[in-house]
Amino acid sequence: RNMAGAGGSRADNGYGSQQQQPRRRKGPGALATAYLVIYNVVMTAGWLVIAVGLVRAYLAKGSYHSLYYSIEKPLKFFQTGALLEGSLLIPKYLPGIVPSSVVLTAFQVMSRVFLTWAVTHSVKEVQTEDCVLLFVVAWTITEIIRYSFYTFSLLNHLPYLIKWARYTLFIVLYPMGVSGELLTIYAALPFVRQSGLYSISLPNKYNFSFDYYTFLILVMISYIPIFPQLYFHMLHQRRKVLSHTEEHKKSE
Repeated sequence: RNMAGAGGSRADNGYGSQQQQPRRRKGPGALATAYLVIYNVVMTAGWLVIAVGLVRAYLAKGSYHSLYYSIEKPLKFFQTGALLEGSLLIPKYLPGIVPSSVVLTAFQVMSRVFLTWAVTHSVKEVQTEDCVLLFVVAWTITEIIRYSFYTFSLLNHLPYLIKWARYTLFIVLYPMGVSGELLTIYAALPFVRQSGLYSISLPNKYNFSFDYYTFLILVMISYIPIFPQLYFHMLHQRRKVLSHTEEHKKSE
């Protein structure tokens, strides 16, 4: 069994979604593999650009406050690029390769794009909040590791260090990112209520109303059942993948 087959995984750690390598039934063909490798290399490079931007801005300012503006454009671009990952890769490869819920995986992709555009971009007042930096840093580190993991797995040459980081650092990064996301949505609530952002009031010709303020509260509540499922799933995957790796090393 190759390295990718023995321990590689496309299951998500709460910050994106792609294929998982254990229990592969049938992998992508040569053309699809080439596309996936190129896609993952580009995404790895993109998140590295974001990481470098954060470090440079911090060194220039001498402060971690309002670092969001230094990486706003690349963050929007590469986080939105996850929609391409979700729309093309999940339906085509995930059901036959990964024993996990496509619904949960789609939630992970959409929630991050939603937070990027419908909250942080739309409510300018939250962009200076320190909680934004929490999820930006967590996303950045997670995605660099995740896309590197996918690239090396597709090439059947996965370094143990990357595998270990993929299945260990999420223990801290996932709660950190979720905390930043929830705090950012919470910080946006007063401004959404005051401005009536994206809300539709009655009466109108469609006889339809929508309260974006209430919707954001429901989004926050949705984290309660979903976060534990994803987190404990990754803990289970960590035990399975890393234990298999240790057993493989002992048998050599």
